[in-house]
Amino acid sequence: MIHRMTEDQLSHAQLKQSDRRPIIAIDGPAGSGKSTTARMLAKRLGFTYLDTGAFYRALTLKILEAGISPEDEAVVVQQAESTTISIKTLPEGDRVFLDGRDVTAQIRAPHVTNAIAPISSNPRVRAIMVNRQREIGRSGAVVMEGRDIGTVVFPNADLKIFMSASIDERAKRRHLELQKQGVERDFAPLRAEIAERDEKDTKRSAGPLRPADDAVMLDTTDMSIEQQVDFIVCALQKKFPMVVR
Repeated sequence: MIHRMTEDQLSHAQLKQSDRRPIIAIDGPAGSGKSTTARMLAKRLGFTYLDTGAFYRALTLKILEAGISPEDEAVVVQQAESTTISIKTLPEGDRVFLDGRDVTAQIRAPHVTNAIAPISSNPRVRAIMVNRQREIGRSGAVVMEGRDIGTVVFPNADLKIFMSASIDERAKRRHLELQKQGVERDFAPLRAEIAERDEKDTKRSAGPLRPADDAVMLDTTDMSIEQQVDFIVCALQKKFPMVVR
């Protein structure tokens, strides 16, 4: 079937190519490799990198530090409305700031990961975070990664990638990541936690994890990070040859 673009759609596509400022949305489950790949891709293209999951992690950290139950939806929403979260690119890399405090390391702690589900699935919290993420990304030249970028945050993104990998491979990656941080965890419960996270992410009512209808699927199980970046660059080049030379 041949889909013909309307005059307005064609003009919009031409404008996007001439501006060379596409929005790239990368979604996928935990451990699929999207964070590292998105960061390297943004650096290679000279784009802004935005880890949307860091917004929810930072808010979760604040909730836990304040002794608030992540299940207390009304109080969590109040905190979300009054919290300032930003991601800055500094010489030492991308840093996450919570109300002006660098919390880059703290938001990756296991207790934050285990408490994030009720906060990230809160519809009112997601609405607040999505608006902030759209403000950051609307000018383009950005690589955004998360779980609902191509379906909710930027459904009209110029290129949508949905990354996946086998659950065993994702658990192995997380295990190695924790070891590098000096945290020892048994593999079996770690795998179970990832499976549980997948279940919650795919079944939540607000912004569930799923591929966008027009997403390019990328199984990273047997791929290096460099191969993943090359794959996305090739996909981008097919749509926007003027962006990648």
